[in-house]
Amino acid sequence: MTITCISPIDGSVFATRETLSLSEAQAKVSAASDAQIAWAARPLEDRIALVRAGVANVGAMNDDIVPELAHQMGRPIRYGGEFGGFDERASHMADIAIDALAPINVEDSGQFRRVIKRVPHGVVLVIAPWNYPYMTAVNTVAPALIAGNAVMLKHASQTPLVGERMVQAFVDAGVPADVFQNVFLDHQTTSDLIASKVFGFVNFTGSVGGGRAIEKAAAGTFTGIGLELGGKDPGYVMEDADLDAAVDTLIDGAMFNAGQCCCGIERIYVHESLFDTFVAKAVEIVNGYVLGNPLDPETTLGPMAHVRFAAEVRAQTAEAIADGAVAQIDPASFPNDGGAYLMPQILTNVTHDMRVMREESFGPVVGIMPVKDDAEAIRLMNDSDFGLTASLWTKDVTRAEKIADQIETGTVFMNRADYLDPGLCWTGCKDTGRGGGLSVIGYHNLTRPKSYHFKKA
Repeated sequence: MTITCISPIDGSVFATRETLSLSEAQAKVSAASDAQIAWAARPLEDRIALVRAGVANVGAMNDDIVPELAHQMGRPIRYGGEFGGFDERASHMADIAIDALAPINVEDSGQFRRVIKRVPHGVVLVIAPWNYPYMTAVNTVAPALIAGNAVMLKHASQTPLVGERMVQAFVDAGVPADVFQNVFLDHQTTSDLIASKVFGFVNFTGSVGGGRAIEKAAAGTFTGIGLELGGKDPGYVMEDADLDAAVDTLIDGAMFNAGQCCCGIERIYVHESLFDTFVAKAVEIVNGYVLGNPLDPETTLGPMAHVRFAAEVRAQTAEAIADGAVAQIDPASFPNDGGAYLMPQILTNVTHDMRVMREESFGPVVGIMPVKDDAEAIRLMNDSDFGLTASLWTKDVTRAEKIADQIETGTVFMNRADYLDPGLCWTGCKDTGRGGGLSVIGYHNLTRPKSYHFKKA
């Protein structure tokens, strides 16, 4: 089977790669399993240093990576790629590794040594998405390697060059080739490998359907699983908010990367006293975007990663308008709209009966609703199958935390949005998935506790 990356820029074939057969994949897993033993036996400080060097090597490739990303998934080159976040996340996990992985000493007396150690799972499979292909991958790759696991990276078919670049960078830095491998696998081979219990842990970022397939493949194997799936992240603007900051941040969170952000803002609730002004300011911002070829430095909004993704967002938007939603952005302002190139849209007069307010859009469209108070906002924010992040806008920290305690989500922001803090656990609830990455908890999920009870005499 051949994996083909169709560039959203012009619909041309940008890259093709052949997938591994099941026997070829099994041989690679076996090599990883053998190599992992020696890797885990190396001093933790050595593993940290090698991962840091691999990260630096990725940074040295950035001039080549940025246009490659534009060709593969459409992000404008003006934004400079992902290395800032990539480096921040990996560096934080390296910084905390010694403390996070330190043994828990319960007793060391003349009679007993009792200690809990954190030991690696073995071989970790990382299945990474295309929307932020470097940052999402490194969330697991860096701490998994530091903790002593071997890693197999299976990247999305839309971004096949990313896994190759990451592995090249880390192997050139000194990470053994069998310890960190890039693999091209079809869905069936992936499922067969998981079902055969060859992985100690599987981390998947992608669709709800993909997450279900991973769980089904792992059923009965007792393999550890981390899943970050869909999202429909809300923003809530209270009457005391800094309105300009709220509009700027939430609209950027809705539209950046053509709306293709895991924790992007997909629905906004604004106190009724600020609603009209918020919408007017939002429309002004969006009308200033330039939709076009991502290789053009003037472009601020590139194409979506694939024509079919744009088609789904168009369908949700059209259905909402047919059901009474009001489109605030004039299509005439975005003449490049067509195919993978999708104009941004703001919808008002929306309801939760509309798909655009309930299903993941993952595109440059956002619905905005007025609310009368916190209770209504909380009810609407929780009226979702998903729970990744929520963004609250107020000057009152106590009020924000009281609301946050009632929201069914993985992360709550106050006066910011669409950011992944590596010091905090990246997690979700409901159909968004299970598990947690980054932070100390990320290390806990990429290792298992092992207890030692030694009687000395």
